[in-house]
This record gives sequence, structure tokens and C-alpha cells, in this order.
Amino acid sequence: MDFELPAELNRRLAELDDFIEREIRPLQERDDNERFFDHRREYARTDFENGGVPRREWEELLGEMFRLADAAGWLRYGLPTEVGGSDGTNLDMAVIREHLARKGLGLHNDLQNEASVVGNFPFVHMMLSYGTSEQREEFLEPMLEGTKRIGFGLTEPEHGSDATWMETTAVRDGDDWIINGAKRFNSGMHSADAHSASSARATHDVVFARTSGEPGHGRGITAFFVPTDSPGFSVDFHWWTFNMPTDHAEVTIRDVRVPDSAIFGAEGDGLAVAQTFVHENRIRQAASGVGAGQFCIDRSVAYARERVTFGKPLATQQAIQWPLVELQTEAEMLRGLVRKTAWELDRLPHMEISDRVSMCNYRANRFVCDAADRAMQVHGGLGYTRHTPFEHIYRHHRRYRITEGSEEIQMRKVAGYLFGYAGPNKVR
Repeated sequence: MDFELPAELNRRLAELDDFIEREIRPLQERDDNERFFDHRREYARTDFENGGVPRREWEELLGEMFRLADAAGWLRYGLPTEVGGSDGTNLDMAVIREHLARKGLGLHNDLQNEASVVGNFPFVHMMLSYGTSEQREEFLEPMLEGTKRIGFGLTEPEHGSDATWMETTAVRDGDDWIINGAKRFNSGMHSADAHSASSARATHDVVFARTSGEPGHGRGITAFFVPTDSPGFSVDFHWWTFNMPTDHAEVTIRDVRVPDSAIFGAEGDGLAVAQTFVHENRIRQAASGVGAGQFCIDRSVAYARERVTFGKPLATQQAIQWPLVELQTEAEMLRGLVRKTAWELDRLPHMEISDRVSMCNYRANRFVCDAADRAMQVHGGLGYTRHTPFEHIYRHHRRYRITEGSEEIQMRKVAGYLFGYAGPNKVR
């Protein structure tokens, strides 16, 4: 078996590093932009007086990074050539995501809002798979250029992972649909108020609503493009989260009318739209966890070798060595599993290896939290301060043990495959 990365991918990584050093790092160092990444980061990024949403200056800096990355051919690397991408494979993207996260905090790959010089665009893949020609024309390029922003409204106040029980409904009225309901942690919605201090706002929200079928059934849920300026569409407030600024809105939808052309995908098949790209997204998320966790280990090892306590380097203490040995061992095992699974995603039907994607995801999410926590402990009092990056890494990655498929949901998937209740070897 050959475990060497493709030569072309190694060449790409070197070129990516050169681009970051040549164009992105100077931008980060300009005009005190370091305030968004050093101990001031949470306050520099967050408009606390405006509901906790991102500050305009922060998003403008990210926008400039995106433009540089797009002009250099990096931003769309993982997308198909038909939308200006390079057809980057799942293995490519997993390796790149790990590589960027291992560099630590920086404009090249920000954790808090998933902004990276090599973008991850699940909505583009959804649009290519399910959008009509008119929807593609309206949204695809504007989404990539940032002139249109689309929110994602699936979770509800009473329903999270149990999305098939959602209570938001859409009822046909002639050629239109009338939507009523509520969404929680609706991503992408910040600054829906035109008077907000922040420059970014969602122009549309993809709202999932039951149009037929019974509660608990997967069929009968439909996705709709809903303009955020529609009468009856209200962004009530944003939840303040463990990692700020927030982009998790509480949304109320009262008698919102949309045309039949607003349906995204097939009527009654909205959960298929929601599941699009889930495997690629989860494996890339896992790869980022491995990279960020490795960063924590690397920084802890370097600090322990430099720090002298009781007359000798901290690194000589087994109480310091052994926890980091355990983490390094887990990093090596996870790295191998993530890369193998990403390689298989490029070759096999995704449902054949869905359990292994879940294994990668929940273990990597847990690993990076453990690595950040251990890095705080190794660094002692400094590790507890915001002058080191570990609390930021922990706060960001802790969300993924809950969102986008909690670790319990991921483990249930693995159990289903293991015991024959689901998957290609399901016992009939």
C-alpha cells in the first residue's frame, strides 16, 4: 500500500503556503488587523451593542481575503470547473483543511466563521445538484462573489436533530405557498436590519417546511428560497454563543408568501437537499479538527521544552509527556482514517462508507477539544489567558460536537451499520 500523498498535491501545498506568505500575511499585519487574531480577537470581531453580530470591519477584512484568494485561483479550488473551480478531490480538500488548521489562528483560515483561502461551499454543491437553471443564474455567482448571502433554516425551537418532526408548515394557495413557523440557530441571517452597523446580511433564507406527510416522516418536507425582506419574515434576535460573534438567529415566519418557483429541489424532498454534501462537509470538518489539534500538540511540546520548572525543562516530566503522547498517537490514527475515508469518498458510493465518515467526524471533534484543553494545562496560567489561542480553538470546535450532526447522532449511524440496522449490509 502506498501512503504517500500525490506529488501534485504536495506541489499545491507548497504553492498555497507561498500565496499565504506573499499576499495574506501582509494583509493580516496591515492597519492593526492583528487585533482580530490576538488576545483582542473576540472584542474586535463582535458588535456587542448590536446583538453580538460580526463587526463591519471584520467582515470587510474577510471580504478582502476572499477577493485575493479568488483572484489567485484558491478560493474555489474544491468546486467543479463549471463554476470556476479546480475539481479538487475529497482527499485534496481533507489534506488542505488539515494543513491550514495546523498553522494556527490567522486570516488564511479563520475558525470562528469557517472563512478560508480555500473555501468550503456546501451551498454551491446544493445549487448544482438541486437548483433550477433560473435559481443557478440568480444565486450561484453572486453567492461566490458575496453579493448575495443565503441563510439556512432547518433547526427549530423544539426540534434539532429530529428534523422530521419540524412544525413549520407551508400550505399551497393557488400558485403560491404560505409559510408559518419558527427557526432557531438560523445561520447566515445577521444584520437583516438595514440600519445595522454590520455590512453583511442574508438576502434569502432557505426555509424547510412540512408540505405533506406525517410528523416523523422524512418525505413531505420542502425547501423554499425565502427573501428576507418578505412581509412576515422576522429576525427576532441572535443567540449569544460560546464562541462570539454570533451568527445564529431566532427567526419567526408568519404568513410569508412565496411563489411555486421558490421551491429548492423537489416538492416533499427537502431533506435530500439538506443532506447534500454532508459527507464531504463532515470529512473536511474532521480534517480541520486533526490539524487544529496537532497545532495544540506542537505548541505544547515546544513550550514544554522551553519552560524550566524546578531547575529542568518541563518536558522532562512524565506528567507532561504522557498526555501529549496519547494525543499524538490519536492524531496519527485519526489522520490515517480521515485521509483513507476521504480517498474512498472519491471512489465509492457515499452511503457505503457513511459510518466511517461519522467515525472520523465525532472522534476528530472530540480529539481537538481534548488537545486544546491539554494545551491550556501544559501552558499553565498563560494557557488560561486569551494571549494564547487555545481557548479560541476549544470554543470553536466544541460546537461541532453538537451541530451539523451531534456526536450522538454520528455514533448512532456507526451503530446502525455495525449491527445491521442501516447501511449496505442492513439485515432485511
